[in-house]
Amino acid sequence: MTSKQRSYLKGLAMKLDPIFQIGKSSLTPEFTKGIDEALEARELIKISILKNCLDDPHEMAQTLAEHTRSEVVQIIGKKIVLYRESREKKRIELPK
Repeated sequence: MTSKQRSYLKGLAMKLDPIFQIGKSSLTPEFTKGIDEALEARELIKISILKNCLDDPHEMAQTLAEHTRSEVVQIIGKKIVLYRESREKKRIELPK
């Protein structure tokens, strides 16, 4: 992903509300599967990490990206933004 594409996705992500919250149970297989399905439907999602989760947001973002074959757009504090192009329902057109 180029810096221009990442910047474009960051702008889109600013308007998004988090659709997942990671709590003290951290990353479970069910949670990862839900994120995978959300990425297929929406392409760009924001995830919020609650205060009772003690894991590092950067490590969690990398783990989620690996398991869902997505890319980390940004990590700000306890918010993670992930992107993956949908196979069937392409909604976001990235700049070249």
